Amino acid sequence: MANSQIDQIDDDLVAFAGILADAARAIALQYFRTDLAIEDKADESPVTQADKGAERAMRALIAQHYPEHGILGEEFGHEGPDRDWTWVLDPIDGTGAFIIGMPLFGVLVALAYKGKPVLGVIDAPALGERWVGAVGQATLFNGAPCRTSEVTDLNNATLHTTSAELFEGRQDQRFRSLAKQVRRRRYGGDCYQYGLMTLGGIDVVIEDSMKPHDYMALVPVVESAGGIVSDWSGAPLTLASNGEVLAAANPAVHEAAVKHLN
Repeated sequence: MANSQIDQIDDDLVAFAGILADAARAIALQYFRTDLAIEDKADESPVTQADKGAERAMRALIAQHYPEHGILGEEFGHEGPDRDWTWVLDPIDGTGAFIIGMPLFGVLVALAYKGKPVLGVIDAPALGERWVGAVGQATLFNGAPCRTSEVTDLNNATLHTTSAELFEGRQDQRFRSLAKQVRRRRYGGDCYQYGLMTLGGIDVVIEDSMKPHDYMALVPVVESAGGIVSDWSGAPLTLASNGEVLAAANPAVHEAAVKHLN
């Protein structure tokens, strides 16, 4: 494809993303609530054999079925960074939750075309729940269409973030200012909170210091359900974004949140 815009994702790619999530789910459940060996990475975040095993399984499937595609994974880095199509993998999003036996961890699978997310899967293995979103298709939750909320006023919105500890300095001030504007605040959930947004339960999610494997899958899932995902300035997220994430249930509440942050 010569253009950088994708209007419709091939059904075979959507199905394959599900196959990748199935493989990672099986490995995650094999280790869930077992006696895990836990390592600390250079950034002090935890990693387990479940994270590594799930990513290896997904990489092997991509190499077998789409060898011409690139891969960017949390545990084993970037392969083929110059390729138009790139699979972005987070084998276990919320490893901290996974380690303590909390079922809100997830598997994230994304497909990017020329740096832009066009297909995403959020899978919650322990709960048997899955969201699939793709450009040109409605987001599906366990196979059924779902839709974000119609709350347009920040004063009536529910805001969510994984942890207030994500924010430092000026970013912390901006986050707390936005948090004071909303009706309700909740914390925790990692990728699961974005799935809940597509079911109408959460209106705004704000985070910082995220990597592409953390956010790329979230974008098609939320946006194909009616929401918007951007950085804090309102710019669309790509592989090159700065780690800020602002997800909103609809354009009106997104515009209000961006305006408040800036």
